[in-house]
Amino acid sequence: MLSSKEQKKIYELMVKTRVLEERLIKMNKSGQGFFWIGGPGEEAFNVPLGLLINKGEGLNHDFLHFHYRQSATLLTMGAKMIDVIRQMHNVAADPYSGGRNFVNHFAVKEWNVVNVTSPIEVQYAFCIGTGVAQARNKAKGITIVTGGDAGTAEGEFQSCLLWSSRKNRELPILIIVTNNRWGISTPQNEVHPKSGIAARAKGFGIKTAAVNGNNPLTSYEALQKAMHYVRKERKPFLMEVFVSRLYGHSSASGANWVGGEADCIREFEKQLKKKKIMKDSDFQKIRQKYEEEAKKALIEVLEEPKPDPASIFNHVFVDRKDAELV
Repeated sequence: MLSSKEQKKIYELMVKTRVLEERLIKMNKSGQGFFWIGGPGEEAFNVPLGLLINKGEGLNHDFLHFHYRQSATLLTMGAKMIDVIRQMHNVAADPYSGGRNFVNHFAVKEWNVVNVTSPIEVQYAFCIGTGVAQARNKAKGITIVTGGDAGTAEGEFQSCLLWSSRKNRELPILIIVTNNRWGISTPQNEVHPKSGIAARAKGFGIKTAAVNGNNPLTSYEALQKAMHYVRKERKPFLMEVFVSRLYGHSSASGANWVGGEADCIREFEKQLKKKKIMKDSDFQKIRQKYEEEAKKALIEVLEEPKPDPASIFNHVFVDRKDAELV
């Protein structure tokens, strides 16, 4: 059972992430960013995930293959709000891509955060490599990969299930599928069978769990159990996590509030009030605190320089650090 202090911390991080994402959406709509994609509605799962990760560099720490809805996890791990805003505005000070990539495309070598990519769910194939490396070297760390329900229709997902479950060569991979019941504009029932995504792993002998990702306490407990299993047994585990998609797929679909979806922050506030851990005035102060931080960060970022065109090939070709445009 999480203490009152721990529950307050989770709530603060959830609100901090939501405020950031809403600021990013405003930036896109006001022409201060080219494109937005993020994870409003997934905070109740992604914050506990960030708290439980063995953060560090190298095989003895967790290797992280994330998708582009993972802002809550990165903020929980220690990422700065201003740095995400820098990537949204594509300034040179963006620490994740030097102002060259979409927002929420993180890359942090010191934390084993492998570059987030835009192609759908290729990370399910990439994660096999770090899983193999950890298994061969008998490392303490595990590999964690996240993606959406639509991406499980891709071949990389099947490859992940197959390679991680081979008899006597199992890989320590926690496979997470956040299921918001949509693939851009295609509803889940037009693509996936009624048996659910978690059921697919059973044919590979992989243990599974279906989790209510809108409840942070349930999510924390489920993650603890799954991570303990992968760390101890050095075998894969699949979690299907049911979450909400509160602002649509991305700015490509308008990034407007979607009615009828469960809001994990509002639901958690009800729990905290019922337990008398927090009250309405506490919620208001926390939101105001992070809204002020986001606004201050934006003002600073708007004055920062854009990338130098001459740096276009930096970090692309290993042997062409200062390549000229050709």
